[in-house]
Amino acid sequence: MKFFYNLLVFKASLFLPIIGLFNKKIKLFVDGRKETFSKISPLKHQDVIWFHAASLGEFEQARPIIEEIKKQYAKYKILVTFFSPSGYEIRKNYNLADVVCYLPLDSKSNVKRFVKIVNPKLAVFVKYEFWPNLLNELQKNEVSTILVSGILRDKQLFFKWYGGFMRASLNAFHHFFVQDQKSEKLLKSINFNNVTIAGDTRFDRVSKILEQDNTLSFITEFKDKQYTIVAGSTWAEDEELLVNYINNQSSENEKFIIAPHNIKKEAILELEKSIHKKIVLYSDVIANKVKQPLKEHPVFIIDTIGILTKIYAAADVAYVGGGLKTGLHNILEPATFGIPVVIGKKYDKFKEAVDLVKIGGCLSIKDQEEFTDAFNLLKNDESFRNLTGIINKKYIQDNLGATTLIMNYLKTQL
Repeated sequence: MKFFYNLLVFKASLFLPIIGLFNKKIKLFVDGRKETFSKISPLKHQDVIWFHAASLGEFEQARPIIEEIKKQYAKYKILVTFFSPSGYEIRKNYNLADVVCYLPLDSKSNVKRFVKIVNPKLAVFVKYEFWPNLLNELQKNEVSTILVSGILRDKQLFFKWYGGFMRASLNAFHHFFVQDQKSEKLLKSINFNNVTIAGDTRFDRVSKILEQDNTLSFITEFKDKQYTIVAGSTWAEDEELLVNYINNQSSENEKFIIAPHNIKKEAILELEKSIHKKIVLYSDVIANKVKQPLKEHPVFIIDTIGILTKIYAAADVAYVGGGLKTGLHNILEPATFGIPVVIGKKYDKFKEAVDLVKIGGCLSIKDQEEFTDAFNLLKNDESFRNLTGIINKKYIQDNLGATTLIMNYLKTQL
């Protein structure tokens, strides 16, 4: 198994640059890694704490810990690595990190060079990133290594009879901080008892959103105290249902703010053309191109990134995209504001979504009929809407504390 894994990594190093000639995301993946070793070189002989996140969602789980470390252990340099371009491109200028870069491919030569340069005092892996050659190198160099907000599933190689190679790599971890009892049970089934059920650090992260000023004057003007639906991180399949509802079911005093995942000009233009109501674009507002008062527009399209969290503060109901096909986006951000959340049908890999659907704070829909029924119910039944929002807010409050548990452990390591 080890031989075939290394062969696969080698083949990836050969073929990915070729694929990158035809795929923009793969090109970013390949070109970004060319800069990794030059970016980390200033960290040599420094005291480094290293965080690795697959993508943006995992970064948000690392973020509360990074913030606490910067407060309590300011002498350490912070390195953040990403596997995916979708995480790196958005957070490459994160101000609390000294270096942000891509994780090199998991070849023996790459990881040996990487660990030798960085030589971290502590390595923190987030949720489910397990690279066997890298983990083996960390173990060989006796680097203190932990997993935070971990989620384990019985379909993973660790728990298969033929997964010995991957199981062995888990010996690199000094401690596993997992989200749930199932993950703890799975690890203990293969004789890893250094496990703590700490929950998800994102709860600590989103709870702090309420402490900041979430007011956006142009959103306040647009909303005009009307019932407002915010659709965040939407994909084409989400927008198809939403646009049908806006065009055929929405009432005069119902407002919509749409923050698409894809904000390329052609995608925004296509979305704009599909809606049969008066629309205002964020880019036009910023450029002072809007002649009529914002409150006279029923639909606001946010063709930028970075402000969705603040926009959720203005919502009466939120729809979070990705759950119909591509992968559900963050539902904790709208939930922390104590509003109902509607999502698609594919959410079983997201513990918070499974929990909230079960207890009634989150409504899952699979088609246009269910979408329309859900939003008509939430619009017309204020009591139901308020109760659903209360369930979400309480769920957030009941799941705080993962960061404190992890920091208490780190005091023994730093």
